Amino acid sequence: MTIKWVLMANHKSAEKRIRRNLRRRAVNGVWRARLRTYVKGVEEAIANGDREAAKVALAATEPQLARGAQRGTVHRNAMRRKLSRLSARIRSM
Repeated sequence: MTIKWVLMANHKSAEKRIRRNLRRRAVNGVWRARLRTYVKGVEEAIANGDREAAKVALAATEPQLARGAQRGTVHRNAMRRKLSRLSARIRSM
């Protein structure tokens, strides 16, 4: 992943930080997409009106969101807010 035009740093440590940031950005993008997929499954079950399927999907989504928050991909408060809102939507079905 050598992109010379991005490396505008003047120090070796800053160049390394840029390389590390690019790698982390790629990994975080994969994790964000994965989390969106799980959340989308819950929202589709809610939209279909299938409460049991929504509960199962939420049970699968919760540990994935927690892991994403633990990794720093999403903020822990954002994760908690998302789970709370999905739970409330399932309860109101």
